[in-house]
Amino acid sequence: MATQLTDSNFEAEVLRSDIPVLVDFWAPWCGPCRAIAPVIDELAQEYAGQVKIVKMNVDENPSTPGKYGIRAIPTLILFKGGEVVEQITGAVSKASLKQMINDKAL
Repeated sequence: MATQLTDSNFEAEVLRSDIPVLVDFWAPWCGPCRAIAPVIDELAQEYAGQVKIVKMNVDENPSTPGKYGIRAIPTLILFKGGEVVEQITGAVSKASLKQMINDKAL
């Protein structure tokens, strides 16, 4: 299960993480967000210890998505060393997400 992030713990959990972090920016009312939620949870298990996979509800935490210019959800941003290394918007396949993680994070 992917960890839930808030504006208040984003810096500690993502920007100061010693391993890469994939953040899923989502909202409960978003159909494509709900569609990829099981994939996000599967990836969280598959990459445990290698890549931290977390979710942020954009309705409850408007500050962080605003900082990263998120205008559509789901948006997935991969951070490494506190920097954005890749960003994908929309419901994408598990294979696409795995390729992004393997290419950019590991």
